[in-house]
Amino acid sequence: MSIASPAVAVAAPPVPINPDDSSPAQAPGSEAAVERLRLLDDPQEWSAFSRPDVKRANYWESNILIEGMHCAACALTLEDALLGVPGVVTADVSAGSHRARVVWSADAVRPSDWMGAVQAAGYRAVPANDAFARERRKTEARKALWRLLVAGLCMMQVMMYAYPAYVAEPGDLTAEMEQLLRWASWVLTLPVVLFSCGPFFGSAMRDVLHRRISMDLPVALGMLITFAVSTAGTFEPLGIFGREVYFDSLTMFVFFLLSGRWLELRLRDRTAGALEVLMNRLPDSVARRAGDGTYERVPVRRLVAGDVMRILPGETFPADGVVLQGETTVDEALLTGESRPVARGVGAAVIAGSHNLSTVVQVRVERLGHQTRFAQIVALMESASTTKPPIARLADRIAKPFLLAVLLAAGLAAAFWWGRGPGHALMVAVAVLVVTCPCALSLATPAAMLAAAGTLARRGVLVRRLEAFEALAAIDTVVFDKTGTLTRDAMVLGDVQTRAGVAPEQALAMAATLAHYSLHPVSRALVLAAVGAASSAPWQAEGVRELAGAGVSGRVRSDSAGGAPIELRLGSADFCGVEIARPDTLQACLSDAQGWLATFEFHEDLRSDAIATVAALQGAGIAVHLLSGDSLSAAARVAAQVGITAFKGACSPQDKLDFLRSAQQQGHRVAVVGDGLNDGPVLAGAHVSFAFGQAVPLAQAQADFIVLGDQIGAVAQALSLARRTLRVVRQNLWWAAGYNAVCVPLAMVGWMPAWLAGLGMGMSSLLVVLNALRLSYGAKPAKTPLPCHDLAGVQ
Repeated sequence: MSIASPAVAVAAPPVPINPDDSSPAQAPGSEAAVERLRLLDDPQEWSAFSRPDVKRANYWESNILIEGMHCAACALTLEDALLGVPGVVTADVSAGSHRARVVWSADAVRPSDWMGAVQAAGYRAVPANDAFARERRKTEARKALWRLLVAGLCMMQVMMYAYPAYVAEPGDLTAEMEQLLRWASWVLTLPVVLFSCGPFFGSAMRDVLHRRISMDLPVALGMLITFAVSTAGTFEPLGIFGREVYFDSLTMFVFFLLSGRWLELRLRDRTAGALEVLMNRLPDSVARRAGDGTYERVPVRRLVAGDVMRILPGETFPADGVVLQGETTVDEALLTGESRPVARGVGAAVIAGSHNLSTVVQVRVERLGHQTRFAQIVALMESASTTKPPIARLADRIAKPFLLAVLLAAGLAAAFWWGRGPGHALMVAVAVLVVTCPCALSLATPAAMLAAAGTLARRGVLVRRLEAFEALAAIDTVVFDKTGTLTRDAMVLGDVQTRAGVAPEQALAMAATLAHYSLHPVSRALVLAAVGAASSAPWQAEGVRELAGAGVSGRVRSDSAGGAPIELRLGSADFCGVEIARPDTLQACLSDAQGWLATFEFHEDLRSDAIATVAALQGAGIAVHLLSGDSLSAAARVAAQVGITAFKGACSPQDKLDFLRSAQQQGHRVAVVGDGLNDGPVLAGAHVSFAFGQAVPLAQAQADFIVLGDQIGAVAQALSLARRTLRVVRQNLWWAAGYNAVCVPLAMVGWMPAWLAGLGMGMSSLLVVLNALRLSYGAKPAKTPLPCHDLAGVQ
């Protein structure tokens, strides 16, 4: 079988599981499958699908894909199987994303042990970044489509043969003709039962062998009973089941079930597809510079820090690094939420997972594997895709008792109607078995929250815990940090005061000449301000020295003036030997041999959408506060700029935590937005927390949402989306509960034929997924926060 080389995530196992699983050797639990799992016991391979647990020594957290599961009952069965392995500490299986998160002790168990437990339960476990995962899913989709097409074609033919029996008057059809039509329908139903129904029968047999129950068991029973009753009526027209055959109903509800499952499969991949798009973003090989200056193609796994890579236009950066040669534009949309390409030249940093768009560049590798921002983002998304909100856990717990109640109800319905006729009684039981749909109930919450998480991921916001959506939708207060949150890390030049006879432009040019030799934020702000400013003459510096924490000194000379060099000092007032007129402002001084030459005032640069974001939140009835560790005057200045009236300055981390607890004791639901550097306690104590800024450690455990880009409007967008998500969840739950409450009684009283029951079951799950998919609309990164009316009135 020919397979195209797929992209690999952070690191792929060297011996992935082949996508062609049709042979017995590939079946779960087979000797060959177990042998392949043992290859993953090599500790060198663990980093490909696992990461060390930061809280416990020699514990690992692994993410795997589960193949063969269809409902919440399957998820609970898998969790029980995993937790039954000694050494497995926790196991979370998501029915919505078909992913599992397993925490295990390397001292007590190996990956092949707990993966083998999954396969012994009748499912397939593969590493979440397995190279052939996409190929296997495509194969699964093709098989599902073939089963659907076979069922549809046979259904149409069977309906054609069944039509005369529905419209014929008594005596129009002879017994021989009616029997011939039954035989034709039976022959055409065989491919449906033997091929199209294969997944249902296979799952049901697996459940019976393991003495458990899932959604496929009652469905398979319904199919088997219908076919057996109709076959008995065909072979013995005068027997107890010879009154009527139901091949048309059987093929029709199989077609409807397969249609719903196929569409659900496609929609599920789209709903939870943000994670896989991100994980499969890295290339499997890269051009690395050899000792003689030539380039050779090597696997990404062989890169080490310090290697030099050549990245062609259209290729993806496989590691974090620094550009050594060339200038290009880079697409970082999936990693930062920035939809526009950004320029990257010599000395600029590039991040793994971003795309090179323009020209060839040479990059020195700085960080690889789990150290990259890309790997940390993937880890956060994996964690979100396997977490279960309380509502979802409740639905999962209901699933198994619900299915047992379905089997009991079907048996009672058959017993009640048996006196009217065995055939009719069994078909009523079939309708009860088929019409019930706990899948809709179990998918109601995770489908909506995974869709919302995917939408936020495309906007540059990562969700650590899906349950945070529920808490975010209920907040009434938002607390902002100042530095690095409402403001950017950079400074902006304000007023410039100069000595008589010196133009501000000339002083700025002289100061910027010295500032070029310093990396201090004030120096960078001076350099940026001087770019494009009108200067009387270009200046050059010599003998530049920097005193850490004080300033820069050196000689500057004007090329056009041709005069003697001027000895200058740039920095603090003490360093320059001058006095500050306004000590409450951030200033840099410039002095020469005669003394004071110029003073440059700086202020923090507001984020471009800070004012609009605060206005949007306040317009939605949200109380907005500013708590800053800076001076009261600095906090007041920023608060006035963005329109916040409630602010405090000179706050220690404990002061912020005290404010939070006081607000919570008054009954407020508080969201905290900070830069994650010194806001750990208040982020951990808030109902919902946002870690903001490029400097945030992406793996920190306190924040519920991680904002990757520089748009603070993501907070308002997340709030709006959280409220929409909770509305969709409630709609899904009400629909799933109402559907079962109405349709099950109708089936039990015999008012719902089997084909309509199949249609109802398939459409129920499909409607839940489609409703959740609405949350994915309009998922393009937004440059401005949502307007006020998008948030207002959504309590």
